[in-house]
Amino acid sequence: MPVLNESTQILAALEALAPLRERGAEVIVVDGGSSDGTLGLAAPLADHVIVSPRGRARQMNAGAAEARGRTLLFLHADTRLPPHALTRVEQALADHSWGRFDVAIEGRSMWLAVIAAMMNLRSRLTGIATGDQAIFVSRPAFTAVGGYPDQPLMEDIELSKRLKRLGPPACLRSRVVTSGRRWETHDVWRTVLLMWRLRFDYWRGVPPAKLAARYDTRE
Repeated sequence: MPVLNESTQILAALEALAPLRERGAEVIVVDGGSSDGTLGLAAPLADHVIVSPRGRARQMNAGAAEARGRTLLFLHADTRLPPHALTRVEQALADHSWGRFDVAIEGRSMWLAVIAAMMNLRSRLTGIATGDQAIFVSRPAFTAVGGYPDQPLMEDIELSKRLKRLGPPACLRSRVVTSGRRWETHDVWRTVLLMWRLRFDYWRGVPPAKLAARYDTRE
């Protein structure tokens, strides 16, 4: 779980994972330089809390390096797994090397359900997963593609493209629930349109650093 100043989310996020820890799952929190007490809040509820250079790709690679298991699952702090998530992941990896869940987006706007449905359909058609969908992968597959690419944005898309060379993803219909705060803070459809433009520009070769600067300023 990569985090950065998630003091308002981290307790609920890790408490939700307590039943998985009881079943033997290893929970690793990777902090990218929080200044709001996230580290101290996370420590009692995780197996490992480590610090790495800021950036989701770098933080998730650091967590993967720390992990001991043969299955890796990357979870955002504002995303909750569905019931029986471990069982579904184990079943999926029996005949796939990687996969993701469908997503539901929690929030006030009625449009969030439409956006989630579009994300799930697009992912199923293209085989590209987003970080909101709780990507999971076998360690051999993760190692084979070199882990997450060291880039500041679109790291989930690039990882998906690399993993697709090994085989298609398992597209689980069980839904993770993620917060709609990113969309609602900056206006739902403005955020959607921005992400579409960024994805298109990434597809045509614009460097991720330039895209990240546009995303951070919410042009």
